[in-house]
Amino acid sequence: MIGSINVDLVVFVPHLPTPGETVLGSGFERHFGGKGANQAVAAARAGAGVSMIGAVGRDANGDESLDQLVREGVDVARVRRVEEPTGVALITVGPDGENQIAVAPGANRVMADIEQDLGEPMPGAVLLASLEVPIAAVTAAMRWASHHGVTIVLNPAPAQPLPAEILACGPILTPNRDELLTISGAGDPESAVMAVQRAGARAVIITRGASGALLVDGERRVEIPARQVTAVDATGAGDTFSGVLAAWLAEGRPLLAAVQAGNVAAGLSVTRAGAREGMPTRVEIEAELAR
Repeated sequence: MIGSINVDLVVFVPHLPTPGETVLGSGFERHFGGKGANQAVAAARAGAGVSMIGAVGRDANGDESLDQLVREGVDVARVRRVEEPTGVALITVGPDGENQIAVAPGANRVMADIEQDLGEPMPGAVLLASLEVPIAAVTAAMRWASHHGVTIVLNPAPAQPLPAEILACGPILTPNRDELLTISGAGDPESAVMAVQRAGARAVIITRGASGALLVDGERRVEIPARQVTAVDATGAGDTFSGVLAAWLAEGRPLLAAVQAGNVAAGLSVTRAGAREGMPTRVEIEAELAR
């Protein structure tokens, strides 16, 4: 697992603010987050053994962030302590669970030469990465994974155009629609899928919130509908999806089964407030899949 580690500051508002608008909130919460750390927790709760590569500051937020990951069963031996402050995300959440997020990366920016942190992969290992850390670090990790035959899952968020070298490593991509368009440079989803597949992506899973997900794996296209739930907070739903997907793949499960598990887990996650607080356990995921 390579990615960001943040502290989330969350304000609940009657509607998401428009540019220049001040909205009075109804509540405030502080949570531990970062796309990388969230995905690590999601995978750990789904039963995977998880080792985190990232960076935090030498501050109280860093101490607490690592303590929380350890409590979730995540190995933090390869998380660096640096002079930059631990990353912070400012999040507003509307009444329907939709959100707006601004991130100050802080320590997450101080990651470049990560080869020394990678070592030899375990049998069945899966590399899960996201883009809240420098693209050079992500590229190096994928180069390593490709060399060792390790399955790669890339959640391309926050979205940016992807270097050809990353796509050539054959990742399974988990973008939403807007992220898909950004990483491909295409003007519509169909062209975008074709572009990233031609560039080397093994499969594309387009996450679509309450509409579920679409798996495009070569010529195969499978619609995975979402379960009907009452959304409270969508923060972390995408991270839950990617983390559980990676956990299922690490067990040798078929890609479609892994997508179905991630889809169910993401649906469960939005029923509770907080990016991690809503992340389901293995027992909860399997119970929902059995319904």
